[in-house]
Amino acid sequence: MGRLDGKIALVTGGGSGLGKADCVQMAAEGAFVYVTDIDEPAARAVADAIGANAAALRHDVASEADWQAVYARIVDDHGRLDILVNNAGIVVVADPEETTLDQFEKVMRVMCTGVFLGCKLGLPLLAKSASGSIINMSSTASHIGYPPFFAYSAAKGAVRSMSKSIAVHCQDKGYKVRCNTLHPSSIETPMVQGAEGRTGEVHEIPGGVLPAGATGSPSDVANLVVYLASDEARFLTGGEYIIDNGLTIRP
Repeated sequence: MGRLDGKIALVTGGGSGLGKADCVQMAAEGAFVYVTDIDEPAARAVADAIGANAAALRHDVASEADWQAVYARIVDDHGRLDILVNNAGIVVVADPEETTLDQFEKVMRVMCTGVFLGCKLGLPLLAKSASGSIINMSSTASHIGYPPFFAYSAAKGAVRSMSKSIAVHCQDKGYKVRCNTLHPSSIETPMVQGAEGRTGEVHEIPGGVLPAGATGSPSDVANLVVYLASDEARFLTGGEYIIDNGLTIRP
């Protein structure tokens, strides 16, 4: 407890899935968390469950105006930001030939443009932190071929590349801000449930070491988010952390 005491955090897509787990665990470690989501009632439910250490905001990450409004609120409330978790995402199940231009552009707006805007507009605020951390959610889809998730893979590849440039940029500018990416495989979230055709059907994830091919728990990702957000990870920037139970190393 207390690993993030006094830190101010923003988590996009915080109303469900990985974002919800990130918000809950960071708040439990002492951070004040802004839970943002295009689904405002979902964000509010998470913030209400957390209590005094959270606030909910409606947030379309593809909108520059929404990003400006969110950051203006944080400036008014706290004057700085210590942790930015770009988590919001969507998935379209379609291979390279089936994917429409509208589908491709929508996915890129959320997970590529959204991350760009979050980092670009957030850096002046993060630069005021004594120890800032940007954590961008990518995927194992940026490392291996997933034809059925073509647009998703493209967006996550862009996140992977942008994050390395942001990490170097922060060092070159003298900002005390680190930037890393997380690359989960299948995690038990509403997005994965929908992609697997079992919307609303939740699978219980057992404890202990899991067998090959198993689906992970949101807490498996949130645990690493807390670490990367903390000062314990001060020497880690520009890294990509695969959370996949060995998926990408298997032949």
